[in-house]
Amino acid sequence: MELAKRDQHNPVLRPTDIIPSREGMKIECLLNPGVFRFENKTWLLLRVAERPEQKENEISFPVLKDGNIEIMHFSQDNPDLDTTDPRIIRYKGKDYLTTLSHLRLVCSDDGVHFSEPEGYAPIYGEGQQESFGIEDCRVATMEDGYHLSYTKVAPEGVGVGYIFTRNWKDFERRGMIFPPHNKDCAIFEEKINGWYYALHRPSSPELGGNYIWIARSPDLKHWGNHMCIATTRENHWDSARVGAGAAPVRTSGGWLEIYHGATHNHRYCLGALLLDNNDPSKVIARSEQPIMEPTASYEKTGFFGNVIFTNGQLINGDTLTIYYGASDEVICRAEFTISEILSSFKR
Repeated sequence: MELAKRDQHNPVLRPTDIIPSREGMKIECLLNPGVFRFENKTWLLLRVAERPEQKENEISFPVLKDGNIEIMHFSQDNPDLDTTDPRIIRYKGKDYLTTLSHLRLVCSDDGVHFSEPEGYAPIYGEGQQESFGIEDCRVATMEDGYHLSYTKVAPEGVGVGYIFTRNWKDFERRGMIFPPHNKDCAIFEEKINGWYYALHRPSSPELGGNYIWIARSPDLKHWGNHMCIATTRENHWDSARVGAGAAPVRTSGGWLEIYHGATHNHRYCLGALLLDNNDPSKVIARSEQPIMEPTASYEKTGFFGNVIFTNGQLINGDTLTIYYGASDEVICRAEFTISEILSSFKR
């Protein structure tokens, strides 16, 4: 039940379109941007994943230490090294990421052709909680400014960080709002009955699973009343893990949330949830089949193939435009018709 209309210019951004943060580094992947409107332009807050230029018979990867990037070097035939997963390196029982991610701003007049504007600095990880980088930022646009929820990555665990900005030049880091292991946090862009709400994804390796939860807050810092609203479904396209995309969209039928689901073979597709407008912990409907799955060549092959992942979108009337990461390597654009997604629940 493919409902997506892919842009003919896809991919709209490739790793070679962005300049590395420092000499000797190479951008391997562009991933999963947050999306917002600012100064009458479309902006993306990209996740940029870098690693050192690789030398023959050597494997090297970056980590953040005391505010500086430190490069780890290993011989390719080191018996203590496990490099079977392109995303993770295991060395003597410890996991490291092959790349270090930071966030980078690009903007566009037409929503298709993007460039890096002058005067807007990248957002890098800071401190021990972000020593393995920062990833997959959602942007919630509200009257007072922009609220950023993103993934903080460290050896001790993965949690959700919170940054606030009004002008994209001055940033107020407000700490970790959901502790490890948690990610995929999407903050609703308006209050419901006096409360802020957010979707998030705690994970348990022993009991439970990778499910979508909802929480509420009086101030966007302190979160409680947690409830699970969507679990994985055996023998479905979302059998292994599910997670929220961008901020839910209020419709006449309920809050519409585009979410990702993956199989045990790591094939990522998109589906939709419909949540009650007055109590978003109540699920009204859920996609039985994906509304978008990896079928294009740039979605099936890349750094990590068969992946469609979105956490950023824009709304214009009945049109929902997503920007998504494909194959963990390039950025693409697609459009949905909101009324078609709502009708798909009935079908």
